[in-house]
Amino acid sequence: MHSPAPSIARAAAWMVGWLTLMVVIAVAGREATRELSVFQIMLMRSVIGMAMLWPLVHAAGGLAAVKTMRLRQHTVRNAVHYAAQYGWFVALTMIPLAHVVSIEFTMPIWSAALAVAFLGERMSGLKWVAVLLGLVGVAVIVRPGGGEVSLGQMIALAAALGFAVSVVLVKSLTRTDAAVTISFWMLVVQSAIGLVPALWVWQWPSAQVWGWVVVIAFCGTYSHYCFARAMQHADATVVVPMDFLRVPLTALVGWLMYAEGLDLFTVLGIALILAANLLNLVRLPAGGWRVGRRV
Repeated sequence: MHSPAPSIARAAAWMVGWLTLMVVIAVAGREATRELSVFQIMLMRSVIGMAMLWPLVHAAGGLAAVKTMRLRQHTVRNAVHYAAQYGWFVALTMIPLAHVVSIEFTMPIWSAALAVAFLGERMSGLKWVAVLLGLVGVAVIVRPGGGEVSLGQMIALAAALGFAVSVVLVKSLTRTDAAVTISFWMLVVQSAIGLVPALWVWQWPSAQVWGWVVVIAFCGTYSHYCFARAMQHADATVVVPMDFLRVPLTALVGWLMYAEGLDLFTVLGIALILAANLLNLVRLPAGGWRVGRRV
């Protein structure tokens, strides 16, 4: 397959789609959980998402294109991702949107450390500094003024760690399976995992909440497609920093829709986490400084 020509403008356009969908899904998730259980929302998201993904599956060659020899690995990856996604939705109901997203941004740092342990990748001294900065950033956000850590903050941190494990497993799967195959099995496996708990708490959604659930399914299905397309047009060193805009954008939406304020501790913690992500992009080869792909 011919690779698209490099284009920062096109990468930026796809990242606008990613950013928009990721901010919208945070709001939709909070609104839907006002009425429905997270288990039910996640099942509906997966089932509706399969219908929305079908055009991409069909374009790739139908069900024959999503055959895999690594169903066990897909199952493990999606069990972890399901738990992390559940924690993320629960955290949305407990702490400000900016806190959830900023803590989520520690995920690339944990991914780098896990890739060293399980994929045999190297960890430079600079990356260890990035890990330390990320930890300090989280500590500043979750313990402002020396107060107690809230349950919502701990759940968000656990979700970030779960997402990191999922990312490492996805990286392993991409060695043999296409992106559409990974997305397809994500929806199938997570539907199977969530069926029983969702039916246990099932209640018929109101018309308004149906709308939010459809939004969640659409955003969850196509946000990652937008990110993948952006990566086709530009290096990770160009694309990934654009994603950092999600933190202030989510904070702005939280302020506009839910009157959520940002104190100095939160702003400082966000800055430290974003700085850690920037350091995580930098690599130091034998010949000198350069910036490389994020794990």
